[in-house]
Amino acid sequence: MVGSTFLDFDKSHAKALKLIRTGENPTFGLLVIAGINLGLRISDLLQLKYGDLKALSLTIVEGKTKKTRKLKVNHNIQQAMEYFKEENENFFAFRSQKGSVYSSQHVNRLMKQYFKRDKISSHSLRKTFGRRVWDNNQQSEKALLYLSELFNHTSISVTRKYLGIRQQELDDIYMSL
Repeated sequence: MVGSTFLDFDKSHAKALKLIRTGENPTFGLLVIAGINLGLRISDLLQLKYGDLKALSLTIVEGKTKKTRKLKVNHNIQQAMEYFKEENENFFAFRSQKGSVYSSQHVNRLMKQYFKRDKISSHSLRKTFGRRVWDNNQQSEKALLYLSELFNHTSISVTRKYLGIRQQELDDIYMSL
């Protein structure tokens, strides 16, 4: 989904932590933190259980590609999980108050509600992860290679387009005149 946009990582993280700490919407806050720190598609993210997020690493089989992927649970997720210590490890982490697992449509509604931006969706979480990795690695080709592998893209040109990097570079040409 090239149409959705990415979020500012730090602002999104802070907003998500606030949703958790204040009790306004802790489950959605955790979803945002997990989404921007793991880079999973929403369909794979929604399958995670509390036990997966409490572990130091997790292994999933991606729904779309059927490829096995091992991920590290970083400090940001561990910090958020401090608020979910009492949760049963076998329960899905992203459930509504009625107990059913969030649908991607529900996540999209929550994204629009809390982030109030055009072209935002659950996919924005994955793109935010990608942009953070790219920025943290000095916007290098090496970062694009890593992301291309993580995202299971066929080439780094696909990853570049996916992250909106090419369009940003073209826009910068006009702004530099």
